[in-house]
Amino acid sequence: MLVKKGVLALAALMAGAVAPAMAWAADEVVVYSARNEQLIKPMFDAYTKETGIEIKFVTDKEGPLMQRLKAEGANTPADVFLTVDAGNLWQAGNEGLLAATPSKVLEQNIPAYLRDPGNQWFGLSVRARTIAYNPTMVKASEMSTYEDLADPKWKGKLCLRTSKKVYNQSLVAMMIEEHGAAKTEEIVKGWVANQATEPFSSDTKMMEAVAAGQCALGIGNTYYYGRLVAANPDISLKLFWPNQEGTGVHVNISGAGVVKHAGNKAGAQKLIEWLSSDKAQNLFSDSNHEYPANANIKPSELVASWGTFKQNQINVVRAGELQVEAVKLMDRAGYK
Repeated sequence: MLVKKGVLALAALMAGAVAPAMAWAADEVVVYSARNEQLIKPMFDAYTKETGIEIKFVTDKEGPLMQRLKAEGANTPADVFLTVDAGNLWQAGNEGLLAATPSKVLEQNIPAYLRDPGNQWFGLSVRARTIAYNPTMVKASEMSTYEDLADPKWKGKLCLRTSKKVYNQSLVAMMIEEHGAAKTEEIVKGWVANQATEPFSSDTKMMEAVAAGQCALGIGNTYYYGRLVAANPDISLKLFWPNQEGTGVHVNISGAGVVKHAGNKAGAQKLIEWLSSDKAQNLFSDSNHEYPANANIKPSELVASWGTFKQNQINVVRAGELQVEAVKLMDRAGYK
């Protein structure tokens, strides 16, 4: 059931006069989601059908949702905060918006590197940020690592999405964790020097430019590739899995945590646990071409067709902890 923004805002104002525990029924869960309605509603509908528990939700960008949680404080109607990127989840936890939620179910279903060490949030789906390339312009045998993209041999051949996007900030943050700031800055400067054109506003536009031959290769999230291939199976675009001889492909997550001032913490935890289960994990994979966070669940047929790869297993919490440093580094390197 969709909660319209205006209705939820009014409810939040009214909550000041009614204790949160009295204002919200125990048989419903309220979710603030930075994921689009079409991606989450099928899962919430399935949960309601299975349990009888109603899910009310509002969608918005992660920044405004976090600001709303701060403003509402103890009177928030929200029970669950759901968003993309470990950096955003870390920020929500770091700003005191989430509650620690120990759960044997989530510990069993979600690998340790895809969840907060303090149990404030848990990955629910995985997206790999990998190399997309035009097979008419470059061979797989010519590629190797993210770091190699700084080599002058790629000058005028590399396309990038803007550094303003959190996905690239998280990638660079994880590189800082692995290589240190000095080496990472040197790599990012090499990327900038090798660009075929100015950074793109989206992964989709970047990949379309690769397919059109404007550049030979670029870095993007796998589910954008999935959308393009699903729409046009003959597109001149393929995926390459870098760093397989080293730490592996950079991965990120969408995930969720229980809101600190949730009126229905038990219901919120049960929902997140269910989202890590077989049924929900398959829905994540099928609806958005993502990888299940639960390692026991196989990806969809389309996603599986891209092949297997080794994931970088540095805990994704570092994407958040090093995000500010990553932004400063990219600015120094001239990455716009």
